[in-house]
Amino acid sequence: MPEPLRLSLDDADARSGPVSGPSSGRSTGALRDPGDTRDPRGRRVRLVLLALVVLAVVACAAFLLLDVQGAWSYVLGLRSRTLGALLVVALAIAVSTVVFQTVTENRILTPSIMGFDALYVLVQTVAVFTLGAVGLSGVPAPVQFGVTLVVMLGCSVALFAWIFGAARRSVHLLVLVGVVLGVLLRSLTAMLQRMIDPNEFQVLQARLFASFTGVDPALLGVSGILLVGTCWWLWRRRHELDVLALGRPNAVALGVEHRRRVMTLLVAVSLLVSVSTALVGPITFFGLLVANLAYVLTGSSKHAVTLPTAALTAVVVLVGGQAVLDHVLSMGTVLSVVIELCGGIVFIVLLVASGRRR
Repeated sequence: MPEPLRLSLDDADARSGPVSGPSSGRSTGALRDPGDTRDPRGRRVRLVLLALVVLAVVACAAFLLLDVQGAWSYVLGLRSRTLGALLVVALAIAVSTVVFQTVTENRILTPSIMGFDALYVLVQTVAVFTLGAVGLSGVPAPVQFGVTLVVMLGCSVALFAWIFGAARRSVHLLVLVGVVLGVLLRSLTAMLQRMIDPNEFQVLQARLFASFTGVDPALLGVSGILLVGTCWWLWRRRHELDVLALGRPNAVALGVEHRRRVMTLLVAVSLLVSVSTALVGPITFFGLLVANLAYVLTGSSKHAVTLPTAALTAVVVLVGGQAVLDHVLSMGTVLSVVIELCGGIVFIVLLVASGRRR
């Protein structure tokens, strides 16, 4: 990005202040971005990132090495596959949520508001309804993954093309349409589930909760490639994301083609969410949890800070939580259920806090 654009962004950010909203009476020096290494608060960001890296390494090592019983090669092979799935999901959901919140200018929303989870549930329900549990089990895992990924990504791209095809349509309309479509998809899903055999319905329920075990290595490799490519593309546009965070009028004034850039970013978000969901299943509130933890830990709105912080926080929470449940507490509880509970509490707290600020 050209240097004048970055200087304009820094000036605009200094006038508006950080996310926490400091009082207008503070000096300009107090409004420096926490990610700036010349600012004493930049040390806070470096310490936070260093601590998260250490915690992430410890969490991965604990998941792989704790309570190993039997042949090490066999156990480590199974756990490595599960760890890979945990890392893919953690990075995909964290990055996609931060980018989606920037595009929508709302830190309470997550990509699931566009109906991704409802679409995934509908696809699984239709598969069980038409093929049956036995027939679906005979379909190779790569085929199931590919069909789910293509359906979710294709529907999202079609929705974006329709929303942004007219001159007066915006991100806010996209969110509203996503909510309506989510309700419609859930209604269709409920109707089909009432007609499914009770025994097959039990199989369907097991597929609707995120599961990190038994992931096909080939699917893990494809998901990893898509994840790395998309995250690298988003990282190269981190400064444009900073400009978009200033709002549409400021972004347009600073030379960003808002409509085209927003649509491409949403397609990238859809790809990350589709890969994560098709690989292990839906996790609704996980992105909301780790993204807001990243904002709180760093106090920064710069994506050069928030993106890696959210990604590392997601790894610590997901891998560390799975390690604690499996090897410390020896509980059979599905981790996604615990995450949904914590994320739901965070969502309620954010709603109450935003209501009080108004």
